[in-house]
Amino acid sequence: MNQGAKKYFVVAGEPSGDIHGGKLISAIQNIEPDSSFVGHGGDLMKESGMRILRHTNDLAIMGFVEVVRHLPRLIKIMRETIEAISRLKPDRVILIDYPGFNLRLAKNIHRLGIPITYFILPQAWAWRKKRIESMKIFLDQSLSIFPFEQTWYESQGLPTHYIGHPFVERDHIGESSKEYHHRHNLNDKYPILVLLPGSRQQEIKQHWPIFLKSVSILKTIIPNLQIVVGKAPNTTLSPIPNDFKIENNARKAMMIGTAAMVSSGTATLECAVENIPLIVCYKLSSFSWWLTRKMVNVKYASMVNLIGNEKIVPEYLQKAMTAENLAKAIEPLFDIKGSKRENMLIGFEKVRHTLGIPGVYERAADKIIKRTMEYND
Repeated sequence: MNQGAKKYFVVAGEPSGDIHGGKLISAIQNIEPDSSFVGHGGDLMKESGMRILRHTNDLAIMGFVEVVRHLPRLIKIMRETIEAISRLKPDRVILIDYPGFNLRLAKNIHRLGIPITYFILPQAWAWRKKRIESMKIFLDQSLSIFPFEQTWYESQGLPTHYIGHPFVERDHIGESSKEYHHRHNLNDKYPILVLLPGSRQQEIKQHWPIFLKSVSILKTIIPNLQIVVGKAPNTTLSPIPNDFKIENNARKAMMIGTAAMVSSGTATLECAVENIPLIVCYKLSSFSWWLTRKMVNVKYASMVNLIGNEKIVPEYLQKAMTAENLAKAIEPLFDIKGSKRENMLIGFEKVRHTLGIPGVYERAADKIIKRTMEYND
C-alpha cells in the first residue's frame, strides 16, 4: 500500500536508538516505498536509506557531568536541528529515546506545527515525572515498548499505544553454534563468560578495568573459562588480553554464552530474552551518581527487575561494583544445575511473557503512517 511520498525527520542519539531507527525506517518503507528520511542517527539508519545530518557518535553522552562538559556542542547541534526541520518541513518528526535532547527539541519545534511521534518513550515513571506535562503539550503520538507504560502514561493524561518490545523480534544470526565456536576458536565443552561493558566510551572507561580484574579472579576459580566481549560500534577497549574473543554482534555472544557480566542498560533485557544468566553493574562519576540518587524513584536499575517487579538479577552499582563482588556473584551462575541459575531462568520466562509478540516495528510503522494521514486530512 503506497500512500504517497512522505518526508520524515528522525532523531536517534545513541547506538540502541540507531538499531531501532534502522528497523523502523525499513518497516515504513515497506508500506510507503517513496517516503524519504533525514535526521540524526547511525550507520544502521544510514543503511536503511536515511540521510544523516549528525551521527550518533556526536550525540551519545551519558551522565550529568558529561552532559555539562559537552553542553556548548549540544546547543549547537540543537540549533542546527531546529533550522534543518524548519527548512525541510517534514510531514512528521520521529523521536527515538534520547529524552534529554529530544524533549527539548519537541518543545523548540512545536511552533512549526509539525506533528511529532515519540518512539521508545522517556522513562518518566522512573525519574523526572514532570516531563509528562511537556509531553502532553508537544507530542502528537506516543508509542511505548514496555507493558506497564501505557497504563502509567494514560493515568497521567497522555494517550499511549503499547506496540510490544523490539527484543521479541528474532533475528537470524547467520551461523550455527558450531560455526560460531569455530570462528572464535572456542571449545564447546568449556564455559563462556560474556562481557558487555557498555555502548558508550565513557561507560567503558569506568567499567573495563573492573571487568578485567574480575575475570582474573574468576580464572583462578574456573581455569578453563573462555571470554567473549560484546563490543559496541565506535568504541575502544584497552587493554585486551590475548585470549579474549571480540564479538561485534552482542546478541550472538548472548546466544552462545554461559553467563554474562552486563553494564546496566538495554543489554540486560536482551540477555533475559536470550536466556543467558547475568549480573548487572554500573558506575558513574561521583557527582552524576549523587544526582541520580536524588532524582530516580524506582527500586531497580535493571529493566529485567523493573519489568519482573522483583530482584531477578543481582545489581552492583557504584561503590558496590568491585571486581571481587562481581566475581563472587557470577561464579554460581556457571553451575548449570545450580539453584541460583535455575531461579534466574524462571524469572526470565516471566519477563519474556510480558513483552508482546513479534511485529513491533511493523505495528509502529502502521500507526505512524495512519496518524500522519489523519493529521494531513
